[in-house]
Amino acid sequence: MLVGTVAGVKKVAVLDYGSGNLRSAERALSRVGADVTVTSDMDVALAADGLVVPGVGAFAACMTGLDAVQGRRIIGRRLAGGRPVLGICVGMQILFERGVEHGVDAEGCGEWPGVVEQLKAPVLPHMGWNTVQAAPGSTLFAGLEDQRFYFVHSYGVREFPLGSDGGRSPLAPPKVTWAEHGDRFVAGVENGALSATQFHPEKSGDAGAQLLTNWLGTLR
Repeated sequence: MLVGTVAGVKKVAVLDYGSGNLRSAERALSRVGADVTVTSDMDVALAADGLVVPGVGAFAACMTGLDAVQGRRIIGRRLAGGRPVLGICVGMQILFERGVEHGVDAEGCGEWPGVVEQLKAPVLPHMGWNTVQAAPGSTLFAGLEDQRFYFVHSYGVREFPLGSDGGRSPLAPPKVTWAEHGDRFVAGVENGALSATQFHPEKSGDAGAQLLTNWLGTLR
């Protein structure tokens, strides 16, 4: 599969809040033509055309790291101005209201309703390649029908309201993409300027590169 190009070089900040997985995200975004900076600086993160929030590890620990660099404020200010943000893996999970892991109930960013909880599956973690059921009219998954993406996680969001009150925009409901491992869980969300994937596009080969290209195409 050929990966398309994006007109004009887009400046993308990868938020460094101690979560790891930064360099693979940086390399994948550079591969599809972005001008990438890994940073914990608020001004740099706010000024970029797009902000990527990666994440690996426990929900509560990631929230602690995010707050240490004013990450909630950065995300909130960008979204208030319609400035795109892309969360990846735990970087998606922390955008929800709460995470419950190992008996710890932690507050998330609250950009979307929903609880991150352990998947109900016979084998955990969910590790490897899996297909998704993309939302109708998805921009992120355009041209990626029947493609497989790389997941590594034991927790996810298993319920997500689809009404117009389910996200940031009062005009249109979020586009929610699902996947299955034991039961169904949220694999991606597109809600105005805020997008996220539970899988790792930076580890998903050409399919992941195309998804990142699609996201870059939404940046102004």
